Amino acid sequence: MHLSTNGLDQSPPSGVPTTRRTAGTAKMRQTPNGRGVVEEIDVTGQRTVEDSPRVPKYYQVKKQLLELIETMPAGNPVPPERTLATQFGTSRTTVRQALTEMVVEGRLLRIQGKGTFVAKPKVTQVLQLTSYTQEMRSHGLHPDTRILDVSYVNADEELAGLLAIRLGGRVLRIERLRLANGEPMAVETAHLPARRFPGLRRRLDRHASLYEALATVYDVHLAEAEATIETVLATPSEARLLGVDVGLPLVLHCQHSFDAEGHPVEWVRSLYRGDRYKFVTRLRPPKERG
Repeated sequence: MHLSTNGLDQSPPSGVPTTRRTAGTAKMRQTPNGRGVVEEIDVTGQRTVEDSPRVPKYYQVKKQLLELIETMPAGNPVPPERTLATQFGTSRTTVRQALTEMVVEGRLLRIQGKGTFVAKPKVTQVLQLTSYTQEMRSHGLHPDTRILDVSYVNADEELAGLLAIRLGGRVLRIERLRLANGEPMAVETAHLPARRFPGLRRRLDRHASLYEALATVYDVHLAEAEATIETVLATPSEARLLGVDVGLPLVLHCQHSFDAEGHPVEWVRSLYRGDRYKFVTRLRPPKERG
């Protein structure tokens, strides 16, 4: 039944949430986005606002799944979609959507042909000038590197500017797959001026890390770097190398490193798994200029 005054219908517009009441009055107001909200004054004189958005079914399932995996150790398999759909009284499509979102967030790990498993905690990498090998060891993980390609390329305009060499100059390009405890973590492509580091290509296997080789053989040490971080989606080739689904969010980390004299040493493009990595840095106020 609608209340009316002077024959005018005072019911809320279609789509506006309403609440059944036995006492109190109600009035309409408009939110900034134009959506009507029922503001109530109940019998105690308290104002309440009902403006709860509709919660999608998959999100409700996701909350239940989060509670489920809280009691499960990392590496444990999650029940199949069909079992979960029956357990939660919903469709497999809804369950699949919830699982996919949890995979993207890094809470679950999906292995093609094997199933879905509770994921390990994400690896925390501090943004600092250190090698991948040192960083992984600091977390108690066993680092490993597979060299995918080592070749020379001619510098285009962008690379020439980054490495302070002439256009068309020779650049050593090193593409590597980074692993931790046998699990693929990142695809890294480093670019270094070949003229500055002669013979580096054949010396890579003799050193634990690239930075160690630069310091030991060439007495070059990194003093500072500029880094940019953004997100991209995994291409089919990147997904194959990292063992993830095509389209999974990856963290693109580009680092431009310099020595103590301010000369460019390298430019590195790294793709980290967004489901396994998080970055941490410490922020300080800028130094006051005298």
